[in-house]
Amino acid sequence: IGKIAPQLPRHGSTQMSVHSLQGALELKELGFTRVVLARELSMPEVEHITKHCGIETECFVHGALCMCVSGQCYMSAFLGGRSGNRGSCAGPCRLPFEANALPEGKPGRLHHLSLKDNSVIDKLDKLQALGVASAKIEGRLRTPEYVAAAVSACLAGREGRAYDRDLLKNAFSRSGFTSGYLDGKIDGTMFGVRSEADAEQTKKTLPMLRELYRRERSRVPVKMKLEIEEGGEKLTVTDADGSKAFAYGDAEPQPARTDPTASLHRSLAKTGGTPFAVEDQDITVEMDGGPWFIPGGAVNELRREALDALLKKREVLRPWPTTEEHVPALPLRTLPSRRTLRARFENWEQVPERALDGIEYLILPIAQADRVPREWRAKTLLELPRVMFGKLEEDTARRIAATQDAGFAGYEVSNIAHLRLCRGLPMSGSFGLNITNQLAAQFYADNGLGSMLILPEVKDSDISTIAPTHNGRPVPTGVLVYGHMPLMITRACPLQNIHDCAHCDKTGVLTDRKAKKFPVRCGLGVRTIYNPVPIYMGDKPGALTVDYGVAYFTLESREEAAKILEMIRTHAPFEGDFTRGLYFKGTN
Repeated sequence: IGKIAPQLPRHGSTQMSVHSLQGALELKELGFTRVVLARELSMPEVEHITKHCGIETECFVHGALCMCVSGQCYMSAFLGGRSGNRGSCAGPCRLPFEANALPEGKPGRLHHLSLKDNSVIDKLDKLQALGVASAKIEGRLRTPEYVAAAVSACLAGREGRAYDRDLLKNAFSRSGFTSGYLDGKIDGTMFGVRSEADAEQTKKTLPMLRELYRRERSRVPVKMKLEIEEGGEKLTVTDADGSKAFAYGDAEPQPARTDPTASLHRSLAKTGGTPFAVEDQDITVEMDGGPWFIPGGAVNELRREALDALLKKREVLRPWPTTEEHVPALPLRTLPSRRTLRARFENWEQVPERALDGIEYLILPIAQADRVPREWRAKTLLELPRVMFGKLEEDTARRIAATQDAGFAGYEVSNIAHLRLCRGLPMSGSFGLNITNQLAAQFYADNGLGSMLILPEVKDSDISTIAPTHNGRPVPTGVLVYGHMPLMITRACPLQNIHDCAHCDKTGVLTDRKAKKFPVRCGLGVRTIYNPVPIYMGDKPGALTVDYGVAYFTLESREEAAKILEMIRTHAPFEGDFTRGLYFKGTN
């Protein structure tokens, strides 16, 4: 986009998972003018990023909350083939996923992945004072009545005025609202479902809500200048972009017995039913040889004619300047003569004694760096946290500084902030970067990645068209060949529906409506929800045209990891339930 339309402002979507200062600074360096921050941030975190990132920030202030950090949810894709990262989320988190311990075969009935809608409109004036440039309403699949209620409330909240919170709740809610993230109070009260009572209340409120948009809201500020002389009158209307429209009257001005200025101001200010609004101080009346009297009907006609002309001018498209950009044809890769294997472990205790046999690289979380023997470090990549809320980004930066000269092979990165944290250091990309096409892969190759994992949502035929290069040489690409896919990474904890953190061992299970059990693990301020069925491609070594495969170990014991690595090395069939993921099906 930057090459094709260099003057077009670019805003970083919440799908880019920017939740830290370094991520926002990286977007600034890449030429973005605004970043839409993750919904999960607290007020102090929003303030820290806003005051130091050097570009505009935008925050969600009302509407549905995704359970997962936006841009990192793979549940809809893996459970139903509809990719949330490509705008087709089926909303599986609104289905039953119960955190209570249930016997095998018993389906879950409770909705422990369903968050109430976010509403922090009463804090809009505070966000504005922090320097936040834009407030965002989440309105996907909502009605015009919902939009009208939310916008009306936001206009009041921006000015610190009271608004009808009950009316807003009746427009749509899931048993009320939450402000838990912005308040920094993340607990079980954040969860809720859309009840029959909620739906019935919305139905009753719809006629009242329709009144909010029966007439167009005047929202575009303009300035008006009315000039009157003996021969006639002229009205000039100007908007903030400098567009001007004129109207000329044919009424013969008559000498006025009193000063008509106040009356003319009132007539010109009647912009209701149009998108335009004018403040009294933005109206100028000049009378040559007056004072002059003009009938109110003539003034109204001037105003209508001028505003109509301005509206027509504003409707004319103004294309951004563009340049011709040649997009090369997609490459078509062939199967490399030799494929390598990498093994990722959650902790050192999982690593088998002979883990390096036939392995190109080990991948371990950076917090495990001290556990890695010095003789193994040249073949070990240190994985950075996929999400770094609060002080974790500063902690990660310290760990990078402490390990960059300690003999490790490099760093496994999965967020755009990591590019900045690891600038100039060896990097390999993980699935959190959501690499799905050649342009994305080439971008990361140009920005320092020496190898990269293709998102497991990508189909085999599309994988074969991803072939990034650097300085004329191929940059290796890889795929997950084994692993319980992390379907969600969340800041709110579903386990808080049944107990608080003081009574939790940081593990749990969610049971869905089909009685399948999804493991949950807590750590580093987030919760990860895993697919109960692992991906396995070990018995199909030539099916995907990539340079390496990754065995992604999370829940397995050391013995289980050793057994699976041996199966992959020998291309043995998997024992038990497994999935090919989306490699052969793709997403819709």
